[in-house]
Amino acid sequence: MSQPVIGVDLRALVGAPSGIGVFTLALLSRLAEQGRADYLGMAHAPVAAAQELSRLGVRIEHHPAPLGVIWQQLLLPRRLRRGDVDLFWSPLLTLPPRLEIPSVVTVHDLTPLLYPETHSLKVRLSILPFLRRTLDEAGRVVVDSESTAADLRIQFPDCAQKIRVVYPGVDAVFRPGEKDDISTTRHEIGCSEGYILHVGTIEPRKNIAFLLDAWEALRRADPTTPPLVLVGAYGWRSRALLSRIRRLERTGGLIYLDRVDRSRLVLLLQAASIFVLPSLYEGFGLPAAEAMACGIPTVVTATSSLPEVVGQDGLTVELGDASGLARAMQRLWNDRALARALGARGRKRAQRFDWGRAAEAMERIFEEALR
Repeated sequence: MSQPVIGVDLRALVGAPSGIGVFTLALLSRLAEQGRADYLGMAHAPVAAAQELSRLGVRIEHHPAPLGVIWQQLLLPRRLRRGDVDLFWSPLLTLPPRLEIPSVVTVHDLTPLLYPETHSLKVRLSILPFLRRTLDEAGRVVVDSESTAADLRIQFPDCAQKIRVVYPGVDAVFRPGEKDDISTTRHEIGCSEGYILHVGTIEPRKNIAFLLDAWEALRRADPTTPPLVLVGAYGWRSRALLSRIRRLERTGGLIYLDRVDRSRLVLLLQAASIFVLPSLYEGFGLPAAEAMACGIPTVVTATSSLPEVVGQDGLTVELGDASGLARAMQRLWNDRALARALGARGRKRAQRFDWGRAAEAMERIFEEALR
């Protein structure tokens, strides 16, 4: 019996992958390596990592269109009617209409619906008009956390029986660093004694202003507070925040590194003293899991999936409690024994987030949908 052919929406890999693109590439790569299906990636433009995916046996097609949403909603249905695809998977929250084959969709979070102000109009228009129909028509709905599953059940109770939770994985490159590499990285960025690190796009949902409030208050109270390092490209609707970041760079103590490549990100995580993810909402919060995998004590806000990711092996603070966040950072900086203990426990916890396990779960879900 021939293997099923699974079509995959690769719009998240058009341009430099971030967020969903990183997720799509990692999970599809592991699925292709397992070799239990033939994968056909599709997009409206050439995709990043096309050569890497091709080496793994993933065929790639692109059908030119000015916008990904136009391609998905108007062009893709015609392509899928050729009859050479057995199932279609979209890792990008929505499905094309009028599908005549089984389908699976991954919904990473419901922020376009629950926090529309944290997304651009373009993002909202590419998701919200198609979300309910997608959830009605999908054979299975995959989410990254129990938190997102709960949100879906509340907002769309009719799809409750279709929901499956599959945790993303943490790549093996995220592991504790070597002593010499840590020293070199800290020296290169001028933080020889260590630093607090945040990784995330400069955008409203990441709640970076909250982190700056806490860090500045801590810095005023205690000048020995470690520097704050921010890693992430500018997103949108954050010009005032970016100006504040630039001002703090000039006055000292804050280092903004913009986007960095993956190998550099690993080194920066490994060399951090504390990692902070203060988001308003995360469907999973992969940077926190990656930091824990590197053995870095981690602080998150007690919202959405983040307590689910760190469990009892990280510190949580309430949204809006800047003094609580400041105390958490100060505690980890001053109590090195606690920091080491949380780092070790976090590393062990991060081992449950495995791409091989995620791929096996996805294959079972594909089989359910095909049946």
